[in-house]
Amino acid sequence: MRTQTNKPFIGENLLYFMVWSLVLLVPILNSKMMAEEHVQLVNILTAWSKVLPYIVIFIINNFIFAPKLLMRRRYISYLGVLVVVLTAIFFGVEYYQQNIRMTPYNAALIMHGKASFTDLDWYWNVLLGLFMCGANSLIKMMFVGMREEQRIAELESHRLQAEMEYLKYQINPHFFMNTLNNIHALIDIDTEAAQRSVIELSKMMRYVLYDSDNATIDIVNEVRFIENYIALMKIRYTEDVEVKLDVQNPLPSSVKIPPLLMIVLVENAFKHGVSYNKHSYVHIKIDCTAGYVVCRVANSRHNEQRSDRRASGLGLENMKKRLDLLFADSYQLTIDDSSEQEYDITLKIPVSNDEMHSIRR
Repeated sequence: MRTQTNKPFIGENLLYFMVWSLVLLVPILNSKMMAEEHVQLVNILTAWSKVLPYIVIFIINNFIFAPKLLMRRRYISYLGVLVVVLTAIFFGVEYYQQNIRMTPYNAALIMHGKASFTDLDWYWNVLLGLFMCGANSLIKMMFVGMREEQRIAELESHRLQAEMEYLKYQINPHFFMNTLNNIHALIDIDTEAAQRSVIELSKMMRYVLYDSDNATIDIVNEVRFIENYIALMKIRYTEDVEVKLDVQNPLPSSVKIPPLLMIVLVENAFKHGVSYNKHSYVHIKIDCTAGYVVCRVANSRHNEQRSDRRASGLGLENMKKRLDLLFADSYQLTIDDSSEQEYDITLKIPVSNDEMHSIRR
């Protein structure tokens, strides 16, 4: 993660290195273009000496003025200090050049002529310096913005991952609370059935604790988990409850989906669609088609359970939030409660989604 955060910083320094390398190469390339037999080192040194004040100003601005003043929104102080420093440097350089003693080296400099745009008057150099610092500051602000956007994106990714894990594991206690209540009801009625329930529960707990910890899981394992849950429910309820599980045969083994999604629909169907004194049913159908997994759950509907369904929807609401985090607009959740006798819900999710796979543990 630290490497990713530093990429814009590396890019910024690389850009500066390339620009200044090009500036320093200009005198050499210029000599080549003038078809000189021998590149005059004194001309190159002269050009570099003219550029040196700009390099110094760039370093001061890039590492001191911009971070300490501009990035802290102290704009007036930044501009004032920059103008003072630029004036002092260029006026001092011009004064030195005009008042130095003539030496053989200085005579050579004059003989070969002036080699840089800094041979303007000091106030023009101040304006050019302001332009250079402005460009440097804009580039720095651009890269700072990129680093900030990347940091926010990383924080958002961690937040989404934490929220998704919270929603997933918030379903689990809700599910196991109902299952333990089922086993508790069986202990005094049928000890053997209670023992079988514990075995089925252990299989489901193994799945929740180990397999479902991954971002995705084979759909075969997810269906097997649902089968274990149904087996547990069949032990509890009488034969008056009609349970049908229609699964595409064979299921494609390569299909992976987020764990513990479809079980929410199945659990809600048993919780809200089963009556102890009326004929009830839960019909489940799971198919893989055209790049999607489709899970449809239909259950009987009873008048006395309608208000309970409206009041109790924690698992379904959590599933919706998790689906939004995983698939955004790529999934479909259709609820049909128009019938007085049946509640029908269909979930359609893509089997492969780049946005989903980007959110990993």
